[in-house]
Amino acid sequence: MISRRSVLLTLAATAFATGDSQVFAAGRRADPIKMFDSDNDGTLDLAETKKAASALFAKLDRDHDGTLDRRELAGRLTARELAAADPDHDGTLTLDEYLAVVEQRFNAADPDKDGTLEAKELKSRAGRALLRLLQ
Repeated sequence: MISRRSVLLTLAATAFATGDSQVFAAGRRADPIKMFDSDNDGTLDLAETKKAASALFAKLDRDHDGTLDRRELAGRLTARELAAADPDHDGTLTLDEYLAVVEQRFNAADPDKDGTLEAKELKSRAGRALLRLLQ
């Protein structure tokens, strides 16, 4: 039987070993609004979202070629979504192409079109799809 303590220690060790900057609390990832809300207004705007996405892009770009391929995207986009987001059809996304997908998903997660995302909006299907590109 695995104890709760050993699970938490394993999560912490993995986060440390991989350089994961996300905080784990009781086996769950930290609140994305608290993680990315740089102006502390309790919501995420497009600029904050793109800043988080840019940081993740840099982390995922393991070969430092300025693009993300299918392996580097690690399940964040389906093959169909990658093909749709890849206008030059080279099988990779540049930072600008990645940020375009982030913006599309941000807009989809913002049904009231107020330019900000609240926790409730991030829990929607569209919000969870956006979070896959930020975390």
